[in-house]
Amino acid sequence: METVQQEVASQPQTKTFVEMSGSVALLEGLIAEGTEVIFGYPGGAIMPIYDALYDYKEKLQHILVRHEQGGIHAGQGYARSSGKVGVVFATSGPGATNLVTGLADAQIDSTPLVCITGQVFAHLLGTDAFQETDVINITTPVTKWNYQVTDANEIPSVLAKAFYIARSGRPGPVLIDITKNAQLQLFNYEGYVPCNHIRSYRPKPNIRKEYIAEAAALINQAKKPFILFGQGVLLGQAEKEFKAFVEKSGIPAAWTILGAGAIPTAHELNVGMLGMHGNYGPNVLTNECDVLIAIGMRFDDRVTGRLDKYAKQAQVIHLDIDPAEIDKNVKAHVPVWGDCKDTLPLLTQLIDEKTYPEWLAKFREFTKAEVEAVIHKELNPTSEELTMGEVINQLNILTKGEAIIVSDVGQHQMVACRYAQFNNTRSNITSGGLGTMGFGLPAAIGAKFGAPDKTVVAVIGDGGFQMTLQELGTIMQSGIDVKILILNNRFLGMVRQWQELFNEKRYSFVDITSPDFVKLAESYYIASKKVSERDDLASSLNEMLNHKGSYLLEVMVTKENNVFPMVPQGCSVSEIRLK
Repeated sequence: METVQQEVASQPQTKTFVEMSGSVALLEGLIAEGTEVIFGYPGGAIMPIYDALYDYKEKLQHILVRHEQGGIHAGQGYARSSGKVGVVFATSGPGATNLVTGLADAQIDSTPLVCITGQVFAHLLGTDAFQETDVINITTPVTKWNYQVTDANEIPSVLAKAFYIARSGRPGPVLIDITKNAQLQLFNYEGYVPCNHIRSYRPKPNIRKEYIAEAAALINQAKKPFILFGQGVLLGQAEKEFKAFVEKSGIPAAWTILGAGAIPTAHELNVGMLGMHGNYGPNVLTNECDVLIAIGMRFDDRVTGRLDKYAKQAQVIHLDIDPAEIDKNVKAHVPVWGDCKDTLPLLTQLIDEKTYPEWLAKFREFTKAEVEAVIHKELNPTSEELTMGEVINQLNILTKGEAIIVSDVGQHQMVACRYAQFNNTRSNITSGGLGTMGFGLPAAIGAKFGAPDKTVVAVIGDGGFQMTLQELGTIMQSGIDVKILILNNRFLGMVRQWQELFNEKRYSFVDITSPDFVKLAESYYIASKKVSERDDLASSLNEMLNHKGSYLLEVMVTKENNVFPMVPQGCSVSEIRLK
C-alpha cells in the first residue's frame, strides 16, 4: 500500500495536497524522518495522535512504557546506542511534567530527542483546564528548542525544524506541544519537506584555519602533551579521525565517562579515565603536561576539580562545536571552533608524527601505583564478600568488551566506567552531567532497541533500580532482551562513602531495604537469580548472558567498600586520594 507521502508525490501538478488531520501529518513526518521506534504513554490530550497511530502499527513501532520518565530515558538510550534521534510521546499535564528529568538529562548530555506532548484545546489555554500545564515555560530551560502548535498547518514544518535542531550541531532535546484541536484539525497536507537550514541558527561555527595552525605549532613544540577527549568525538562520528590524530601525534589520551569507547580501552595510548573517580595518572599529570588538548569535552567540575589549581602550567587547546563551552570554565590559549570530524583531519595534517616514550612511561608508573594500591585488591579481593570490581572484571572476561554497558548512577556507575572494557564506540551509556538515579533500566531498554544485535547489560545499584523498576513491565510486554545486573550493597553507596569520609561515618538515611528482586522479576515473567558466593559468580554471569530473553541477576557485594581513587570535592586533581 502506498504511503500518503507517495500519494502526494504521485498527484498531478494541479493537485498538490491531500486533506488529512494534524495527527496523521505528524506520523507521516516521523516516517519521513526515518523514525522506527516511539517510546510513549497515551492520555486524554494526546489521544487523537494515538488513534491515528492505530493505523500505523506496521510502519511505526510503539513501545508502551510504564512511566513517562521511563519513556524519555528509553529514548535517550535508543539515541545513544543508535546515533539516531529518540522519539517520545506523552500526554499533557503530569504526562508532560514527568518528562522534565529526562529532558534535563538529555540537555546536559547532548542527547538528540524529539518529544511530542499533547495539550488541551487551544481555546482552553490559560484557564487551568483539566491536565493543563504550561509545558513550554516549564521545559524552556531544559530543551534546545520547544514550540507549541495550535494549528495543524504548522505541524509538518515545525516537526522538520525539531528534527534538524535536535540532531545538528551540538545535539539536544526538542519538545513540541500540540493542542488537541490541532491534532484533530483537517488541513491540506502538501507533503513533508525536511529542514536543513534555519536563518537564525548556526549549528556549526565557521572553522578558523589560523587557529588550527596555531594549535599544530603548539603541539609540535610540546614535550609533554596530553589529550582529553569527551563525547563530542562520538557525537561527531569522528572516531576514525580521532584515532588517526592520536596515533600520528603519539600523545597519551584520557577520557571523560561519556567519551569512553571513542578509542578502545586497550589502545596503547589510552591512559584511562579522567575525573573524581578516574585513574591516578590522568588526574595527577594533568597538572604536569605542557600542552593540554581538549577534544569534544566541556571541562565539567568533576573533571577539573578546583579550577584555580587546574592545569595552570599548560597551554590549552580546546576543540569544540559549541562556542559557549570554550573559555566557559578553562581559558583556552587556542580555541578551535567546529565539528571535530572536520577540524581533526585539518589538525592531523599539520602535526608531526612523534612518540613520547618517557612521558608515556610516567603514566605507566602511576598506573602501576594505582594497581598496587587499589585495582588489584578490587579485582582480586581476599575477603569472603564479592566486590563490584570483580563482578565487572568477570563480565569483561565473558563479553570480551563487546557488550553495551548501561549504568545507573552511584558507586556501581564509577566501578563500571573504570573497569569495563569498551572495544566499540557507543558502548558506554550512562547519565553523566545530571547523574540521574533510575536512568539505567529504561535506558538499557532503549539501547537494545537501538542496537538489537548487541548484548546490552544494565549495571544498576539496589537504590537506583527501585526508582524505575516498573519498567520491568515494559520488558515483559515488549519481549526485549536486556540483561539486568543489580550490584546490591544494601546502601545508597556513593552518599554513604561521602558520609564515611567527610561526615565521620554519620550514616544519615542511606541504609536502604530492598524487596526480593528475584521474586519481583519472576512476577514479570523474567528469569532471575541471586548470587552471593564467589564460586557461583562466573557461571551465573554466563547463564545470564546466554539466556534467551531478559534476565535479572542480583549480586550481593560488600556493604562498605569505597570507590578509589577519589578527588575530594574542593581539591585539585593533583590531590587525588588512593585510599
